[in-house]
Amino acid sequence: MAKLSVTLDGAILQEIALNKSRITIGRRPTNDVVLNHLAISGEHAVVTSNGNSSNDSFLEDRNSTNGTQVNGQPIKRHFLQNGDVITLARYQLKYESEAHTAKSAKPTIPALVKVLNGSNEGKKLVLSKELTTLGTPGVQVATISRINNSYLLRHIEGLQMTLVNDNEIGKNAFELRPSDVIELSGTRLMFEFA
Repeated sequence: MAKLSVTLDGAILQEIALNKSRITIGRRPTNDVVLNHLAISGEHAVVTSNGNSSNDSFLEDRNSTNGTQVNGQPIKRHFLQNGDVITLARYQLKYESEAHTAKSAKPTIPALVKVLNGSNEGKKLVLSKELTTLGTPGVQVATISRINNSYLLRHIEGLQMTLVNDNEIGKNAFELRPSDVIELSGTRLMFEFA
């Protein structure tokens, strides 16, 4: 059976088994998955499963005000695959399908970020978790999500936008490449595969 794991700032809030043909996601308390955030529409999105198998599930945006993203890309309708990460405002919902886990389990290429300046210059942070948070809450925060062998950087918080190679990444997820230099609150980090 497939499930959705709901996280906020890297902490798992709940896990929802996709055990019925329609699962609604939104801010209203009548939804199956309630996300209490002003950027979430009343009925923001819906997951529908075909037939008796919850391993064949589609995610559909319900004309929400702020949209729905899967793996950093805006979607209207998306066939969910094991490991997909749905982003709604500050929430991330990871789709996991037991039927596909054994077949599609690819070894993950390990990666790290190395501090290039400041008092921690030379230190390395291995990106061993599916979601790594960088920065200082209240000042500037970004996350790096690991999805299979891709690493996606997303700006979460702060008036100053997160930079990669001296360019603002905007609000969408940015796929990191080896030797990319991330800048957060004046700290420069180089992304590389371990």
